[in-house]
Amino acid sequence: MGIAPKRNIAFQVLSPARIERLHEASLHILETVGVRVGGERSLALLKKAGCAIEPDNRVRIPSQRVAQALKSAPKTLVLYNRAGEPAMTVDGDRPVYFGCHSDMLDFVEPFTGRVREFVKADVATMCRIADALPNIDFVLSVGLCKDVPPKVQTQTTFIETVKNFSKTINFSTNDTESLQQVIDIAAAVAGGHRRLQEKPFVFNYCEPLPPLTHPQESTEKLCISAANRIPVVYMPYCMMGGTAPMSFAGALAQCNAEILSGLVIHQLAAEGAPFIYGAMPSIMDMKTTVGSYGAVEFHLLVAAASEISAHYGLPFYGTAGCTDAKVLDAQAVAEATMEIFSTLLSPANLVHDVGVSDHCNSVNPQLVVLCDEIIEMLKHYTQGVAVDDESLCLDVIEAVGPTGAYLDHDHTFERFHRVFYPELFSRAMDNPEESQVEKRIHEKIAHILAAPAADPLPADILAQLDRFSDRLDSR
Repeated sequence: MGIAPKRNIAFQVLSPARIERLHEASLHILETVGVRVGGERSLALLKKAGCAIEPDNRVRIPSQRVAQALKSAPKTLVLYNRAGEPAMTVDGDRPVYFGCHSDMLDFVEPFTGRVREFVKADVATMCRIADALPNIDFVLSVGLCKDVPPKVQTQTTFIETVKNFSKTINFSTNDTESLQQVIDIAAAVAGGHRRLQEKPFVFNYCEPLPPLTHPQESTEKLCISAANRIPVVYMPYCMMGGTAPMSFAGALAQCNAEILSGLVIHQLAAEGAPFIYGAMPSIMDMKTTVGSYGAVEFHLLVAAASEISAHYGLPFYGTAGCTDAKVLDAQAVAEATMEIFSTLLSPANLVHDVGVSDHCNSVNPQLVVLCDEIIEMLKHYTQGVAVDDESLCLDVIEAVGPTGAYLDHDHTFERFHRVFYPELFSRAMDNPEESQVEKRIHEKIAHILAAPAADPLPADILAQLDRFSDRLDSR
């Protein structure tokens, strides 16, 4: 398990010429149509930078300002684990890392499959499972626990996540006040704000409001993240036919314009602060009116958007391993597998929503565990086929010769473990006449939850987190 996440298969949705055309279309949108921007701080930054601002706060952004933001944004991103060790490096090699949720609106119970409201105690379960899975590199702490007051959901969920998860934490917040509080909590764990900036084990997630709108809360989150030098994802959710044109190219151009204008605001707030390009160009299903998470068009366009991001040299935040199905069934497995395969072929880097079900209403730990194996399987596929002196192994072929056997050759013994051996799927000589996969998933989850938590936090850090929690409880 856990081969290097490097992809060596040629795959392309967009040609360089098409990417350039989409870039030019996005610049046209920003210069002629403009974006509506909320927040006095961001408007002042844009005005000082020479952007035209109308009385309704519609802002037109010159192409040279976009070029400057693209130039100043870092092209390499290193994210750390809770202990301050390098965990994920995003650079020109375009490695890929996957993440799931630590909380969600609903929770699919791991042993019964019953769907119910997500509560605070479920955070530890999700974090323990994700922490133990080799292909889950981060979790997203959202702040949606039903049994926690809304005013402190973000902070409370983050504290529970950082207590129970030793890898990198992605987080979103309900408001701007809680954003700074989460950063302060993370700084206490890291050993201070400067150390958190030097070795960030957290990164923020926020969104604009398509079409072409940056609400005050979104721009403030960009500015606060930039001021604290905390990496931030800016990710429009553009639904074709609803909040974006019913056209692949049109949706990509609008989505790109929204991201680039967010990047301009972010870099004006703090030049050189780390920025992550996120894109969710999906469809509005006209039969149901939902924004589909399993639509094939969604994941085709995510792959296309990742190629635009790679053209800019920016880290890309994508989506895979999710489903519109409510439970773990054939639809869920088919959609999640297709999405992971598409993502692994694309240049996406940080990929969230593994295990998210019911078009982003619930998180399913069974699906997370299954996707961990699917990711590993497809990593073996996307490593490609090397052709060199070592891999041709002509000396071995010569030594075995005609009618020989490779089974007892040292070369086989040394290398047989390099192929994929499933843990949940079966290759038994005699299979029973019923699926064993769900049983194996249950057994794996039970084993993870019964084991001691890995790398617990020091007592003094836990005491600080308890003090944060006490202050939240008194509010």
